[in-house]
Amino acid sequence: MEDKKWDLAALASIPLIMTLGNSMLIPILPQISQQLHVSAFQVSMLITVYAVVAILLIPIAGYLSDRFGRKTVIIPSLIIAAAGGALSGVAAWMTDGLAAYWIILGGRFLQGIGAAGAFPIVLPLVGDMFKEEDDVSKSLGIIETSNTFGKVLSPILGAALASVLWYLPFLSIPVLCVISLLLVLFFVKTPKKKNKNDNSIRQFLSDTKSILKEKGRWLYAIFAVGGISMFILFGVLFYLSETLESKYGLHGVVKGLVLAIPLAVLCLASFVAGKIIGKNKKRMKWTGFIGMALLTIGLVITGFSSQIYFVVTFFSLCGAGIGTALPCMDALITEGIEQKQRGTITSLYSSMRFIGVSLGPPAVSLLMKTNHWILFGVMAVIGAVGGLLTLFAVKPEENKTDKPTEHKTKPQAGVLMKRAKAR
Repeated sequence: MEDKKWDLAALASIPLIMTLGNSMLIPILPQISQQLHVSAFQVSMLITVYAVVAILLIPIAGYLSDRFGRKTVIIPSLIIAAAGGALSGVAAWMTDGLAAYWIILGGRFLQGIGAAGAFPIVLPLVGDMFKEEDDVSKSLGIIETSNTFGKVLSPILGAALASVLWYLPFLSIPVLCVISLLLVLFFVKTPKKKNKNDNSIRQFLSDTKSILKEKGRWLYAIFAVGGISMFILFGVLFYLSETLESKYGLHGVVKGLVLAIPLAVLCLASFVAGKIIGKNKKRMKWTGFIGMALLTIGLVITGFSSQIYFVVTFFSLCGAGIGTALPCMDALITEGIEQKQRGTITSLYSSMRFIGVSLGPPAVSLLMKTNHWILFGVMAVIGAVGGLLTLFAVKPEENKTDKPTEHKTKPQAGVLMKRAKAR
């Protein structure tokens, strides 16, 4: 793992920058709405378009990475994401009103295309690069930590840049993408494939169907846990953001700093979980279950009070739970699928996570119209479903290296003896 630390650092820049490229806009959406003179619904489409395009294209990017190579997909995706950010930034700078809005929306569409082929392809590439499962788990923990650190940094950085120029977060996206692109080009050395995967689309669909039929039970459970984790994370962030602004009058960088507290706990938990799970798949499962249990407990306790200190404290417990569970799910799904179809299956998992990101805020906005206990009661039930799926449906296969080889050698010896007697 030491000899690939620069490869890993370059790959870790991708989730960090992709997260910043989207989440930086969330705390400044009201400001964008005022500058462009558009409605709250219209400005929310800047986030929705990005997510929907990514959800639809991630499985295609996964297939292309399986067939043509991970780096072959990642590099053009970063270029497209940079172009989308540049288009949005220049439109905001050079024009105004509804005309600027539609061009910015087009730029966000391009960014969504780029995002589909960037971060989701990092997960299978890490699985390809490391032979030891212990190294894979630790590396995925670092990747998940980088992704979470982007969420920690984004509300603070987005608010800080927008305080200088409201469209500066858009213009920063191409700069960040170019930095990541250069790191990937110069430092990431992808392993050579033993067998080139040049299957047709029909063969690809048939193989994918076979994998889902054979391993569907635990794969679908991991897909669901990933989606539930992101649904709750972005839902509670939306709740906290709205509450801090409407009830406590916190705006800009100060609000961003408060939002960063539970995310910082999540970031730390991701790093620690990646370190401790090692290559033991049963440990991954039970660590993931503990994470979902912490998430559920945190949501239940939060339902008892709406005081800001209380809410932030137990949101941090929820963050610790999500940060503990996600590296376990990443490792289980990455190590449980063969290299030639790893990109496709992990991309389906990434799509589910994006669906959770998209559904969390609107669902919570509806639940906020009821009362505090109903909101967190419903979220706790959803978290408990994720915990039960982890406990009962996620049944990882034993590591190949842990399986005894005696049973394989004995039948072969018996066959050789029979052949000798026949001669």
